Amino acid sequence: MSDISLTQSGKDGGLFRFGTIALMLAIGLIGFAGMLLLGAYAPDLRSGKNGGAHALSNAVTGFSGIVELAQATGRHPRILRSSHDFDTEDLLVVTPEDGATNISAALMGRSSKPTLFVLPKWQTSADEKHPGWARYSGLVPLFEPIGVLSPGIRFTMRQYRSGGGSLISHDAPDGFWAPRPIQVITGLEQNNKQQQDQWRTLTPIITDRKGGMILVRVGEGPLYVLADPDLLNNRGMKDEGQAARALALLDWLNSTDADGIAFDVSMNGFGHSKSPLKLLFEPPFLAMTLAILAALLLVGIRAFGRFGPEVMPDRTIAFGKAALVDNSALLIRKAGREARLGGRYAAAIREHAARIFGAPPRLRDAALDAYLDSLKGRERFTDLVRAAETSTHRNSLLEAAQALHDWQGEKRR
Repeated sequence: MSDISLTQSGKDGGLFRFGTIALMLAIGLIGFAGMLLLGAYAPDLRSGKNGGAHALSNAVTGFSGIVELAQATGRHPRILRSSHDFDTEDLLVVTPEDGATNISAALMGRSSKPTLFVLPKWQTSADEKHPGWARYSGLVPLFEPIGVLSPGIRFTMRQYRSGGGSLISHDAPDGFWAPRPIQVITGLEQNNKQQQDQWRTLTPIITDRKGGMILVRVGEGPLYVLADPDLLNNRGMKDEGQAARALALLDWLNSTDADGIAFDVSMNGFGHSKSPLKLLFEPPFLAMTLAILAALLLVGIRAFGRFGPEVMPDRTIAFGKAALVDNSALLIRKAGREARLGGRYAAAIREHAARIFGAPPRLRDAALDAYLDSLKGRERFTDLVRAAETSTHRNSLLEAAQALHDWQGEKRR
């Protein structure tokens, strides 16, 4: 095995200069970070201009007009994208767009806090000439507004051509004109066994001249339902007087010591989405993300800037006989076969001793050992060979080999 050294044969081309590579890496990293940020927060940045009936919509059935008016007149409106923000003393305006919307989050914990539900009324279609606008094509079936608060609250409702005219106010700001057509609440379903007991009473706040309820209080708490959204939506804001009365109505509903008005859009599909990517950019995991980025930056600096002279790696297998012997010994040691080499070492010493001491060529095995034993010395050769052959441990083998080596050296003096 050997190492292959790659050498630079010529100067760097202009395409692969240090500045070019650094610029490409910077653009790639910035683009990747931007992709992660957009992937995490893009759902939360949607404008809401989809022609729906919610506080972000500028369509005829939307409520962006009343939000902008409230902002311009110092009423501090807020757009809520999460149900976790519902725990507020501000008036909470909820605008579900169909009867299948789950509104339980807007009801829990708000028994003493003002909440206004605006029921759906219009069927709409997208305006192809104006993105974000909508055209109403008719009224929704009554099961849609009736289903918003069901089964806990199921109204009986009616839709009809009103012909205009003023509405009747009961303690609330007056002066509203009846929408054309109009949608009203006529009462509660009497055979609804799941009706909540605390919500079995309806208190009319605004009614038409036929007794149909447009704005009602449900139960004894500050839970209000607006049957006809045209009193607050962009369709109703086209009239200056109607817009002023709508702001006054919101102030009247916001009876507690509130700081503003909260408009929910989470139930319209514009809530904060849950994403694991957000954990990377929000506390407490933001500190870990910054630490990882700092570590990557240091690694990048280290990759482009060498500290000190270049150190060439050592060869896996060195040159020379000594290195070959060392590697062979290492393999034998790794295999655990050191103790079994005593007999082979003794045979090697026998052959070497027969050659340097001039033993007759005809002598073999026991005869050769007897000849070597006849040489004068402190120890007999056969005793040393037996000790080497019977060694079972590394230390005893080393001692026997050293004794054979010393015997050979003693005879050569």
